[in-house]
Formats: sequence, C-alpha cells, structure tokens
Amino acid sequence: MFKFLINPSRFNKLIDIIFRPLVIITSITLVVSLVLIYFSPLDYQQGLTVKIMYIHVPSAWLSLLTYGVMTFYSIVGLAFKIPFSFIINKAIAPIGAVFTLLCLISGSMWGKPMWGTWWVWDARLTSVAILFIIYLIIIFLNQIFDSREVREKTIAIFILIGSINLPIIKFSVDWWNTLHQPASVSKLSSPSIDISMLQPLLVMTLSFSLIGLIIAILRIKAEILIRKIN
Repeated sequence: MFKFLINPSRFNKLIDIIFRPLVIITSITLVVSLVLIYFSPLDYQQGLTVKIMYIHVPSAWLSLLTYGVMTFYSIVGLAFKIPFSFIINKAIAPIGAVFTLLCLISGSMWGKPMWGTWWVWDARLTSVAILFIIYLIIIFLNQIFDSREVREKTIAIFILIGSINLPIIKFSVDWWNTLHQPASVSKLSSPSIDISMLQPLLVMTLSFSLIGLIIAILRIKAEILIRKIN
C-alpha cells in the first residue's frame, strides 16, 4: 500500500496523478493563511511584532520534521538497503536547512524587540543553530565522496548521530532556564494561545508543509532522473 514511499517507480506514478491538484490546494491554502494572518489580532504587549510567529513557528516545526523524516529514511536505508531512502535524504536536506535558517532569522527578528538583542546563547537557540550546521554538513558531504555507496552510508550514519539533537531542541526549554518561551501548542495539554491566533498559525503551518512537500517532490524526481542517466 505504501510502496511509493520506498519505490521510485511507484513514487513517480503517484506524483504524476496528484501533483497538479496538490499545487492548486497549496495555492489556496497559502492565500487563506495570508488572509487569516492579516485579520488576526495584535498582541497587547508585542503589537504587530507577534505576526512574526506565523513564519517562525511553522519554520521551527518543519525544520525538526524534515530531520525526523531523514532519520527515518536513514534507518530504513541502512537496515533494509533501500536506495530510495538515500535519494530522499539528499533531496530534502536543503529544504530542512532553509526551514532552519528561516527559523533562526525570524527568531532573531522577533527576539530583538522582545529581548532587546538579536541573539543570545540560549539553549533552544543554540541547539537550533547546531541543527542548521548539521544540515550544512550533510549537504557538504553529498558533494565530496566519489563513491555513491560510501557517501550514502556515511551520510545516513551522520544523520542518525545528529538526531540526538532533536530531543535537545524539543525539551531544552523544559530542561534548562531559557529565555525562549515553552511550547504554546502541545499534544498533552490545551493550547495556551488564543484560537484567533491558533487558527492562522495552523493554516500557515499547513501551507509551509505543502510548499515544502512540493519542493521535495520536484527534487526527488530530479534526483531519480539523474541516477537513471548515470
């Protein structure tokens, strides 16, 4: 049923069917999210600055999600020797890097008026910066090995080692005394953010996710084509 997740041919067949509707849905979702953000209320303390949240939070979530996907495919690729897993890793690493960079930039823009500084060596900020460096190393490693087999295995192992940073990012605000606020949206409790702000945040997160998915699909298809040519 889910062979398209590990088989390039099945992946291409499915994408040929769903890609155009996916682009349409993404466009509509993005427009709706922008409208909701425009009419969302201002914060009584932060004013207009609070709207940086609609970029910062989705970027942060997706930077972690992308790395989580890479971790999953690294395990699958190493354990079951499925080449498509390594194609996924190579294709989506730059996407994760962009989301992480966007998270860091928007976080700095949000932190300046709130904390009075662009950057602090806070546990959350530092661990996210490390995640960005890990993404850059993965992208670099994809360029330096002549042997594809050695390259793919080395990167997969490095991804697994780097995944140790994910729970550190997630729980850093709970483990240490940090400037960064705790999560406003949690599976284990009701959101601490008002519904008038939560709705545009979730819709924008969906928009970011769909945009990232479209870019990932194009990169995966390109990587499959390159490997066929080679």
